[in-house]
Amino acid sequence: MKLAITGAHRVGKTTLVEKLQEYLPEYDSRIEPYYELEASGYEFSERPTADDFLNQLEYSMQQILKSDTNVIFDRCPIDFLAYIHALDETRNIQSLYNRIEDTMKEIDLIVFVPVEVPDLILCQESDLPKLRYKVNEILKNWIPDFDIATIKVKGTLLNRRDQVLGKISSAGTPR
Repeated sequence: MKLAITGAHRVGKTTLVEKLQEYLPEYDSRIEPYYELEASGYEFSERPTADDFLNQLEYSMQQILKSDTNVIFDRCPIDFLAYIHALDETRNIQSLYNRIEDTMKEIDLIVFVPVEVPDLILCQESDLPKLRYKVNEILKNWIPDFDIATIKVKGTLLNRRDQVLGKISSAGTPR
């Protein structure tokens, strides 16, 4: 089964991936494209740009298309398209959206980690909270457009973990 953990920044995606990995040792996990690109020498802008997210989007699609079964992805193409749109609403993203739709067909389960109310994670001004909330709203609106099983998790890390594990076990045998 291929799981995509999605959400805005500073919502606990990576922490959830790490916790799921403890309970799903047969799954590989793929770190956020930002870190893999940075390790390969890509230099990101001081403040995030649409082009930085476009590069991460392309990398994320490659991650998904080249992966085997039983993988947990920390972020997926929908995240990056949401950031591109949030940063540049004038940019025509329709062709990117169409490509993402094709790639996302490889995903078996989207795990949406939203910004909760009250917010569980402290977000400093340097963490761009306005961008975070804007991306959260975009994701909340876009995720249902993809015809993929989805779970929206909430609560503590252990609650989130249990919600995902419950969804996986009720989904049956992984492909």
